[in-house]
Amino acid sequence: MGIVVAIDGPAGSGKSSTAKEVALQLGFIYIDTGAMYRAVTLEVIKNGVDVSNENKVTLIAKKLNIQFQWINEHLHILSNGEDVSDKIRSSKVSDLVSPVSAIAGVRNVMVKCQREMAKHDNIIMEGRDIGTNVFPSADFKFYIDADINVRAKRRINDYNKIGQNLNLEGVKEELEKRDKIDSSRKHSPLKKAHDAIVIDTTNLSFKEQVEMIVNRVRKVLFNKRNNI
Repeated sequence: MGIVVAIDGPAGSGKSSTAKEVALQLGFIYIDTGAMYRAVTLEVIKNGVDVSNENKVTLIAKKLNIQFQWINEHLHILSNGEDVSDKIRSSKVSDLVSPVSAIAGVRNVMVKCQREMAKHDNIIMEGRDIGTNVFPSADFKFYIDADINVRAKRRINDYNKIGQNLNLEGVKEELEKRDKIDSSRKHSPLKKAHDAIVIDTTNLSFKEQVEMIVNRVRKVLFNKRNNI
C-alpha cells in the first residue's frame, strides 16, 4: 500500500479544494469520497428510488462504476461512463446525500472501493470517516473545519458555479442539517480522529491551508528518508 493522507471534515470546510491542490503539489492521487456518495445519490434520484428503501439503494451502489479523471487540471467524476461532475453538485443531491450515505450497505460498498484505490498508489483521500473508519492507520490525518457562516458562503459559491442561486440562511440550514445527520448516524459518523491534526480554515487563505498540510507531509517524509 502507498502513503495515505486522510482529510476529514464537514461540508463547506474547504477540504475538497484543499485536498485537490495538496494532491497536485505532492504528486499523489486525489480521491473525493463525498463525490462517490453523491454519484450514488444522483442515481437513486434518477431511478425514482425512495432513500428509505435501503436494499434498493445499496443495490444501486453495487452496480455503479465510479471513476475519477483529470481533464485540463479539473477533476471529473464518471458514473458508469457518464460525466456527472456538475449534476452531483445540485441542491437536490445535497438534500439527499446524507441519508443515502448513512446506509450501512452503501458505506460498505464505497469503503471497499476506496480501500482498493489505495493499494498501489500514494493517495489523498477526503471525506467524513477516512481517518476513523476507511483508513484508521493512515500515515497522515487532518481534520478541517470552519465557522458555519464561512462554510455557507463557500457552498453558495459552489452552487453559483453550476447556475443555482440560493440564499445564505437556506444554505446554513442545509449545512446544519447535514452536520447533525452526519455526526449522529449509526454507521461511520463524522468525527475527528483522536490523532488528527485540526486545521480551522475560517481565517486562513487557500494557500495557507494547503501549505500547512503539504509542509507537514514533506517534513515527515523527509525525516523518515533520512532517519532523523
